[in-house]
Amino acid sequence: MTIGIQNIAEFSDWEKIDLRVAQIKAVEEIEGSDKLLKLTIDVGELGERIICAGIKDFYTEAELIGKKIIYFSNLKPRKLRGVESKGMLLAASNSEHSQVVLISPEADIENGVRIG
Repeated sequence: MTIGIQNIAEFSDWEKIDLRVAQIKAVEEIEGSDKLLKLTIDVGELGERIICAGIKDFYTEAELIGKKIIYFSNLKPRKLRGVESKGMLLAASNSEHSQVVLISPEADIENGVRIG
């Protein structure tokens, strides 16, 4: 069975997205949430940001602190469990959502550099 690609994006859609390298500086549990973690990230010239990520079942605090990630910086902020999340990290997940892997640069590069 072939699965087709849906919701084809125009190049102008891609140009709107601001992806950056960021580094996780702090991790906190969010009260009342089984899946979400509150992450403080360093995005270089953009400064520190707070994001929420549903990765609690897949990563420990020790695995996350210092990790470089790819960050969607210009996503409209959204409140999750009382925490304003300003952006999103990128991750890959299987169809059952039983495995989640964070997307990271393959080599060390400064925080805040653009992807694309």
